[in-house]
Amino acid sequence: MPSDVMRQVRLVEIVFPDHCNHLGTLFGGQALAWMDKAAFLVASRFARRTVVTARSDRIDFRRAVKLGEIVELVATVMRVGRSSMTVGVELFCEASPGADAQLATRGEFVMVAVDDAGQAVAIGRSVGADAQHGDDRDAAVA
Repeated sequence: MPSDVMRQVRLVEIVFPDHCNHLGTLFGGQALAWMDKAAFLVASRFARRTVVTARSDRIDFRRAVKLGEIVELVATVMRVGRSSMTVGVELFCEASPGADAQLATRGEFVMVAVDDAGQAVAIGRSVGADAQHGDDRDAAVA
């Protein structure tokens, strides 16, 4: 798989009633769960090993997502440290198939590569020669 493909993952979901609050809009916690899932997938593919979430940061809810809307999540590895990666995730929504997508939520997740014992391990790759390297957040693994 080409390395640029491994730096990004896209997921598509549809908002069902059990994903919504009493106002008929997506629970914030559900949006975060989908975003964390996308971050996990792209980070584990990039690191070629198991990863865990160390932190979520800068979550910005910009628009309510309504019942029945289609949601597309785009997760991209932005920075790589020794064992950690910062993943940016954007959640877009469409009122109907083919409608213009609107940015609803965005955030960053720090993911850490771990071994079978759950200990942080080196990733051994970078996002490219021009990539910014994040600081390690090994201590944040719980």
